[in-house]
Amino acid sequence: MSGFIATGTNAAEHKIENDAFWPDIDCLDLRAAMRLDASVTPERIEAAAINAMIEANRELDLYRRARQEEGHASLADMPAPQIKGESQLLHLYRRTIYCRATAELVERYRSFDATNSGEQKATEDSTNIDELRRDARHALRSILGISHTTVELL
Repeated sequence: MSGFIATGTNAAEHKIENDAFWPDIDCLDLRAAMRLDASVTPERIEAAAINAMIEANRELDLYRRARQEEGHASLADMPAPQIKGESQLLHLYRRTIYCRATAELVERYRSFDATNSGEQKATEDSTNIDELRRDARHALRSILGISHTTVELL
């Protein structure tokens, strides 16, 4: 994320235990994947990740129930193509969480600078937030096996 100052990472970051069906989320992996430096505290990353997990799990609840009725104990047990030795579904779930959490963090860390450069940064952040939310939505829809686009005839 542009505008953040690198100051190292905190060893206190850990995995967030998820519902048994969904994978746990590692805050250090989230930080590294989304290029969040130490100006974003571990507590804020954890709070944003938990919020993202709650929302994604809620949206995927019917999917989870259907898969469990089919006999799958977890998302990792689902038959799916593998990338880097891991189910695509796990990669997509993490992308959903990482993008949603990062969108929340960018929104919270926005500069309130009223100068022209501050206004430009706020515009860039808004675009970045929208792109992160779009990427999260695409990953979630891919898990569900539905198109990334909804078209309606008027």
